[in-house]
Formats: sequence, structure tokens, C-alpha cells
Amino acid sequence: MVRPTFVSLELPAEEEALDAYSRVVTAAAERLTPSVANLRVSRRSPGGRRLEGGGSGVVITRDGFLVTSAHVVAGGDRGGRASLADGRDLAFEVVGSDPLSDLAVLRAASDDLVPAELGDAERLRVGQLVVAVGNPHGFGGSVTAGVVSALGRSLPTRSGSTARMVDNVIQTDAALNPGNSGGALADSRGRVVGINTAVAGVGLGLAVPINAVTRRIVGALMTDGRFRRAYLGIGGGERPLPPRFARELGRERCVEVVQVVEDAPAAKAGVRPGDLIVAVDGEQVDGMTQLQGLIAGERIGVPVEFTVVRADELLRLELVPVELPA
Repeated sequence: MVRPTFVSLELPAEEEALDAYSRVVTAAAERLTPSVANLRVSRRSPGGRRLEGGGSGVVITRDGFLVTSAHVVAGGDRGGRASLADGRDLAFEVVGSDPLSDLAVLRAASDDLVPAELGDAERLRVGQLVVAVGNPHGFGGSVTAGVVSALGRSLPTRSGSTARMVDNVIQTDAALNPGNSGGALADSRGRVVGINTAVAGVGLGLAVPINAVTRRIVGALMTDGRFRRAYLGIGGGERPLPPRFARELGRERCVEVVQVVEDAPAAKAGVRPGDLIVAVDGEQVDGMTQLQGLIAGERIGVPVEFTVVRADELLRLELVPVELPA
């Protein structure tokens, strides 16, 4: 008779686990706190009174550039004050704002700031530890920690009559409160992977991801003060490819068109609801972020070839994107 063998798994003591967790959070906070500013913005109310608002901002260059949420500085005087952890209180001006991504770039009057390191939200995994640093209710340098609760959320934004969904938004249970907007959401190494933007409920915070698309937006705001978007006139979402086309194309994901705006470039090119976009000018498309990255400002007015699956056919359609009105 064979006797079963039992293997004893030794788990770390509760104190050791807590110390390890604490070391990660404190190290990330110590690295990031010098790069997070408390922003104060003045607005004029419809009745003429001046109202004070605030939020947070993240230093991204030594020579004074910060990134924050567009709604933090919306309706303000194109400037304000930024308080840093080292006690400095600096004037800043709004260099550029993009409400459709809820991002804005500021320039503070300093050339010796401590920039944060930007990470890549595309590398995040659900359950991963994240640290939020901001100024909830004006309490500067506040640190909270939690996990990535979900990825791929969408956040509705609006600029005038134009509405857009920010894709791949990060959901976290790290405590966020009014004033955290524009602050940093960082990974365990203190690299900024998101800009905190909204509190959707208790234990439900949202952050705009730092990825290739948002880096391009921030760069354009720094140099041009605005971000030009190519407009197609479609709404869509990521979905699996039908098995036959997955085998033929050697991939699993695509973008399904769920809405086509009348008289928009996509409609004029013959794109229909239900079409599955698999490529743009021969480059593979797996999701909305990738599609948005391929249809950048430099494509405005330039013919673009879309490869789509429709029923049992693989079609190629030519679109000419136009500029999305500011």
C-alpha cells in the first residue's frame, strides 16, 4: 500500500506579509510624492463671484511641465497655483487642454522640479497593487493603496456638442475623493500608469491610462497646445473574430462597428453596423485603443484603407478621415 505524501506549505507570518506590503507602498509613495502637486484654480461663477477649486497634478519634466485632468482646469483663468511637497508654491499656466481625453498640460514657473517616471498601463494586470497620490479635499500628499479592480472600462467625455468614450480606463479600489483628480495612479515601482479622473462610487475609482495614445496626446498638448483628432464617425468595441476568420487571419480579436454616424466619412465609405474591422492600411487592429492610435491627426484628409469582415466576406473600404471639431 502506497502511503500518501503530504507537503507542508509554509506561509509567511502575518507580520512579514504586512511589512512586505508596507515596504512596497512606502517606497512607491516616497518616490512619487515629490512629483505630485496640489493645484488651486480660480473660476468666475455666472453671478460674477470668484470660486476657488482644486485638484492634483503630476510633474512630467524637470523644466515645469505637469499633467492633470482637463476638468480640473476647465472654466478657470488659464492659470493658478501649484503647491509641492517641498513647500514651494508656484504659479502655473494652462498650456493645452483636451476635454475628450480629460487630460491637460500645465507649465509651472520652475526649472528644477522632480519629474515622475511614466509607466505603461498596457502592462497592468487585474489584481495588481497600485498606489494613488493626490490632494483629496486639499489634504496635500495623501497616499492610498489598492489593486487594479478591472481594466478596459470606458469613460464618457464631452467637449461642446462632441462626445467621446475614453477607452481602456483603469478601475481601482484605492480610495479616491474630490481633489484626487489629476493625481497619480502608480504601480509598485512608483511609475505613473494612470491619471486619476473620477470617483464612480465607494471603492470605485477611475484613471485615464498612460499608454501610447495618451502619451501622444500629452506630447501634442506640450508642443501645440491642442490635440488634433481624425474623425471617422463610428462607434465600436472589441470582440472575438468568428472562428473561420480567426484561423485565416491568424488572430482572435477585432473591432465591431456598432454605430455609424450619418454623412460621416465611415458612412460615405460604405461602413455598416456589424462590420468587423481587422486592419487599417494593412496594420492589424485588435481593439479600440489600437484603432484610435492608427487614426491619428496626421491621417486627416488622407485616404485610409479599412479591411473589414462582413458576413462571409473580407472587404476593403477606402475612407478619408476629417478633423474632429474642437
